[in-house]
Amino acid sequence: MLDYPNTYYSATRRPANDHAPLRGTVAVDVCVIGGGLAGLSTAWELIRRGRSVALLEAQRIGWGASGRNGGFVLQGWSEGLRNIEARCGRDHARALFGLSVEGVEIVRDTIAGHSLPGCDPTTGKLSVTRYEAADQLQRHRDHMARTYGYDFTYIDRPTLRGLLKSDLYFQALRDPVGFHFHPLNYCLGLADLIADAGGRLFEGTAMIGMSRTDTSGPNGRWRVDTVDGSVLCHDVVMCGGGYGGPEFGRLHRAFLPIATYVVLTERLGERMADFVATTDAVGDDRRSSDYYRIVDGDRLLWGGRITTRYEQDEQRLAAMLRQDIGGVFPGLADVRIEKAWSGLMGYARHKMPHIAKVEDGLWSCSSFGGHGMNTAPIGGRVIAEAITGESDRIRFFAPYGLTWNGGIFGPPAAELVYTGLRLMDFWQESRSRRQGA
Repeated sequence: MLDYPNTYYSATRRPANDHAPLRGTVAVDVCVIGGGLAGLSTAWELIRRGRSVALLEAQRIGWGASGRNGGFVLQGWSEGLRNIEARCGRDHARALFGLSVEGVEIVRDTIAGHSLPGCDPTTGKLSVTRYEAADQLQRHRDHMARTYGYDFTYIDRPTLRGLLKSDLYFQALRDPVGFHFHPLNYCLGLADLIADAGGRLFEGTAMIGMSRTDTSGPNGRWRVDTVDGSVLCHDVVMCGGGYGGPEFGRLHRAFLPIATYVVLTERLGERMADFVATTDAVGDDRRSSDYYRIVDGDRLLWGGRITTRYEQDEQRLAAMLRQDIGGVFPGLADVRIEKAWSGLMGYARHKMPHIAKVEDGLWSCSSFGGHGMNTAPIGGRVIAEAITGESDRIRFFAPYGLTWNGGIFGPPAAELVYTGLRLMDFWQESRSRRQGA
């Protein structure tokens, strides 16, 4: 079992209980595979509905992307609403958007209702543009209010320049409902809630295979095998993310592992106000965007560089993202990077999560890459509702099933797409600067 990677979150994580690996055989109602936010959320929702649960995590609780991301909890999905409308229709898109907002409230309410320590939620997120987009943003604001009942605040260029001291930014929309927080501490808090309620959590316990032990009916029992034990259950929920392997079968063939990089700067002290004068989280409008926020009062936690290449060398990561920081804030071109890390997210080709019944008693709650801190919690709730017969809200995800990821051709094809999108960003920004001049 690996320890946590060297990140800001692991260095500032709350005290947490260790969970021993599985030894022998246990019998429960549901086996959840994966101890990230999706697995923890699913387990917690099931336990609240009276189901017994065993959760298997190959490493540590929150070890993967769930515990090392930007920490943004925001409405929406990785796929844009316009594309969801085109694929599913406006009423269907409204339902999916409503679920995404419910996911934000699940996290907020869980932190407040259970006084989870160390989560430090801070409200507000700025979505900034790096080209002239005043009319476009105001139309989007009006569309969201009229169609989805969600209110953004438009911020013009002079006001934005008072908040973010960069010549690259033009306008922004502010989300006054979304927030940012410490994702690893939230995962650890959920794990404690699950354990206190009788859930069985096993760290250092990789699933190596599963099979039906009784196929006589639609509720036949499953056997989930690990190196030193097994779980007998009525239902299995697969919640593996970007680190899932071939043992996940069809699910593994349906998502791509996509890398993102994050760094933590030195303390900036009073210099911080020369660059960032807001406690809101920030993300730009590009296809492969920068995203950042202030932590510890005077440090920047900065992420970006979405790619299929998984770079883990800390010095290279620090150099790359220092260059990005300096591009936005030239006065920070020589800022010292104290920590640098990377992580793998699971992305589906359609950019929506896989929330589905794969076959009788086998469920998927995965592929939340790029927008998981609200969508994984609502995914866990929807799956729990389906298993217990409480609702059929899982139907809203039917248009986004398990699609082939392209196999060995998937990563290079995705990298080619990302390269093209970055070129489009560069062209759009260059044109806006020329017109501004």
